[in-house]
Amino acid sequence: MKKSSGESELIISQVMLPSHSNVAGNVFGGEILKLMDSVAYAVAMKHAGSNVVTARIDEIMFHKPVLIGTVVKCKGTVVFTGKSSMEVYITIEIDDIQNRKICDNALSAYFTMVAVDENNKPKVVPQLELRDEREKIEFEKGKQRYEKRKFINKIHST
Repeated sequence: MKKSSGESELIISQVMLPSHSNVAGNVFGGEILKLMDSVAYAVAMKHAGSNVVTARIDEIMFHKPVLIGTVVKCKGTVVFTGKSSMEVYITIEIDDIQNRKICDNALSAYFTMVAVDENNKPKVVPQLELRDEREKIEFEKGKQRYEKRKFINKIHST
């Protein structure tokens, strides 16, 4: 069975409040990562049709600070599928409503999510249906990251 990335893509928006930030008004990175992990979970769960767990977070890139009062838009898309794992690309865009600045890319990361059955054992996930050249390129990049992680894990386990 195959599924397209669009079938599980998800966008969540949230206003950043003082409770999310430090005394300087910058939103804690952990607050943003929590939101990103929640979106990665929902995207992967929709794709797998089962429970999933976060196995890894790679390439967290903070591009811009997130401040109190901004609207954070968190978007998640499956970009690669293995046997039981999926790589979900998460982006954070910010809208500064007060100053009318829209959609600056603030943060991005790759989440590796693993589908699990009712006994918390890995289970097979639907393969990704690649619809265009961009998706094929992203899939190949994800496959390269996957192979690199497998190689590094093999080295560390010997």
